[in-house]
Amino acid sequence: MTNTSTGVPGSGETTLRFLGAAGTVTGSRFLVTAPSGARILVDCGMYQGRRELRRRNWEPFPVPVGTLDAVVLSHAHLDHCGWLPRLVRSGYSRPVLCSPGTARVAPIVLRDAAHLQEEDADHAGRMGSSRHRPPLPLFDSSDAEKAIALLTPVPIGEPWTFGRDVSVVLRNAGHILGSSTVELRAGRRGVVFSGDLGRQDHPLLVPPDPPPACDAVVVESTYGDTTHPPRTPHRLAERVVRALDRGGVVLIPAFAVDRTPVLLMELRSLMRSGAVPSVPVYVDSPMALAALDVYRTAVRTRDPQVRPEIAADPGDPFDPGTLHVVPGPQESATLDRDLGPAIVISASGMATGGRVLHHLVHMAPDPRNLILLPGFQVAGTRGRELLDGATALKIFGRYVRVRAEVAGLDDLSAHADSDGLVRWLRSAPARPSACFVVHGEPAASAALAARIDGDLGWCAVVPRLGEQVLV
Repeated sequence: MTNTSTGVPGSGETTLRFLGAAGTVTGSRFLVTAPSGARILVDCGMYQGRRELRRRNWEPFPVPVGTLDAVVLSHAHLDHCGWLPRLVRSGYSRPVLCSPGTARVAPIVLRDAAHLQEEDADHAGRMGSSRHRPPLPLFDSSDAEKAIALLTPVPIGEPWTFGRDVSVVLRNAGHILGSSTVELRAGRRGVVFSGDLGRQDHPLLVPPDPPPACDAVVVESTYGDTTHPPRTPHRLAERVVRALDRGGVVLIPAFAVDRTPVLLMELRSLMRSGAVPSVPVYVDSPMALAALDVYRTAVRTRDPQVRPEIAADPGDPFDPGTLHVVPGPQESATLDRDLGPAIVISASGMATGGRVLHHLVHMAPDPRNLILLPGFQVAGTRGRELLDGATALKIFGRYVRVRAEVAGLDDLSAHADSDGLVRWLRSAPARPSACFVVHGEPAASAALAARIDGDLGWCAVVPRLGEQVLV
């Protein structure tokens, strides 16, 4: 496939500029400028977590939007694609390249994000909790639909070229459905972006493809200072059974994309084996239910990113046998009333918004209940506060006491850990000139950079926000 680049006058060099995910684990945005002047933005993520980070979402894009020739998405998580509607609101109207899987998942994520932005602005207006009159959303549903219309699927492994000196190849990243690493060739130089890298033992997706030879690698470091415990379903079973035995409810704030399907697979296996009793399992998230449909289609059509053994199973891998979907807000509102031992999976995964907040208001004060956090919790989110031992959470303007048991389970993470990241880098056919460590908290990024230097002998750097380098 080809596209004509209009670009800007070239400098003769290929440059890489770090416009996000530098010094933090969210807001991935990386700008590559080719010798011809063509500009490609790899990922267009939203900042999440602390207020000072979220404020960056309101800052203008640091280069003229009209000089961008393409955006490439590694996958459909908000911190990698969620700022795209804002970019479109600023005037961007060119292709957004992504894998076919991401082209199916991203619309779900972007529509939900726009709905939450509109809802939050409306709530702030009614409560008078904003300095702005009237409060405005970061972007709205119209912006999201315009962004969705730009999604341009690129088959995994097939080059997409435009202009005279730029090509893009996407490869499996094994993180969520559609996730990909990005190989970008600009002039004679090549950069590989890991995006979010998955694990070798992901229960649903095939492992990440090894990186190709390149001049520079940009690698995430979410768990750059951590080694995951082995996947041990009995740890999940022990936590769940203990809560159910005391008459409690297990509330799982889960990312709608990937984490909810994987949790349902784990619960299906545990209930089939008898390790967990067959109690009702409620999925209370419109976004998660929409994503489940995409995942079911991928399994049914034997998507090449899905493990063959999963696709060969004739049953629904996401139904433990007691699955109940919660379609609307009325049903969600009544779910907490007189709910016996049960498992409730609801979004958002870091408890920053969505229906899970209503469930936390009802369930957090009861010591019989278990709040289970199976994913990475960014600093400044309610999920992180819970993991750090908060005894109260501010929700809807009021504080809610936390007496429920709280537990995190990193062995359910869909991110590669330090060992997995180094293993992936080591599989490259040649040593790059530099490896840039991004998308991590400062300690995690520094630890991974030190390990890459020590174990691989590579030049490993943690870049600064806004820093530009020659590739």
